[in-house]
Amino acid sequence: MHTVVERELEIGLVLSPQRSIPVPARLTYRTDDPYAVHITFHITSDKPVTWTFSRELLVDGAFRAAGEGDVRVFPGRDRGRPMVCIALSSPDGQALLMAPAAGLSAWLERTLRTVAPGAEREWLPLDEALRELLAPGA
Repeated sequence: MHTVVERELEIGLVLSPQRSIPVPARLTYRTDDPYAVHITFHITSDKPVTWTFSRELLVDGAFRAAGEGDVRVFPGRDRGRPMVCIALSSPDGQALLMAPAAGLSAWLERTLRTVAPGAEREWLPLDEALRELLAPGA
C-alpha cells in the first residue's frame, strides 16, 4: 500500500522586491514516487500547474542554496520571517516563490518520517517490474 503526504500552503509569487501575491499550492509526496515532491500551483489558468523535482533538493535548499538549472531552492526572509525560496525556470518564463519555512518544513518532516532519506529504493516496485518484464509472453 502506498501513502500520500499532502499539505495545502499559500506560497508568495514574488513580483518585485516590495511586492508578492499569494498563490494557493498543494504539496504532495507519494511513496510510489519516493524520490520526488510535487507542487501544484492553483493559478488563474485553465488548469493547475505542477512542478516535480527531487525531495532531496527541497530538503537541502531549506538550509542552503541548492540546485541548478530549472529549479533552485534557498533559504530567505520576508519581513523578518524565515522563508524557503524556490526559483523556477522554463521556456515559458521564470518565477520566484517564497514558502513559509515553518509550514514547508513541517510537511517535509512528515515525508521524511514516511520514507527515511536513503530508504527510497525500498519503496520502488523493482521486483514487480522485473517479474512483469521477464514473464513468459511479455
